[in-house]
Amino acid sequence: MTSSFQDSEPNLFSLSQIMHLMRVEFSRAQRYRYPVACLIVSVDRLNQLRDLYGYDAKEAILSEVIELLRTTTRSCDFLGRLSDDRFLAVVPHTPAEGARVLAERLLAATRQLEFQAEGRELKVTCSIGSSHNEGGATLFFDAMLSAAEGALAEAQSGGGDRYVARDPGTGAS
Repeated sequence: MTSSFQDSEPNLFSLSQIMHLMRVEFSRAQRYRYPVACLIVSVDRLNQLRDLYGYDAKEAILSEVIELLRTTTRSCDFLGRLSDDRFLAVVPHTPAEGARVLAERLLAATRQLEFQAEGRELKVTCSIGSSHNEGGATLFFDAMLSAAEGALAEAQSGGGDRYVARDPGTGAS
């Protein structure tokens, strides 16, 4: 599906748009019994980097991460911006293993990003939380989203630069 992106955030759906798309895709996956995954991506230490190097550095980092998300995901995947500078990827027809592969690819690519601020090289990493629905086991898309948010919190509390997945039915990693 070709998407119409918000003018202020090229290549990303707004919060309300991505939440609507997730509901719709989740319902389709339930009805037609195909797997769907969601990943929440957050740049590690972004607020500290902003405090140290300014708003422009933060926006440059976010812009590069958005481009990375866009080029790493498929054209049928949906990308949107959540609150607190986090991103949501809704990945249809993707089981848990496919979500893990995508997340590992994103983590590795983020580590390769290069930024300069005030003559210093900045290393950027991200944390990714994921959940999935395979076989229609999860009844509500909110459970998937909540599991992904919990997984992201676990990844961040573990030091960042990592991927954690949670099954929305059990909450287990």
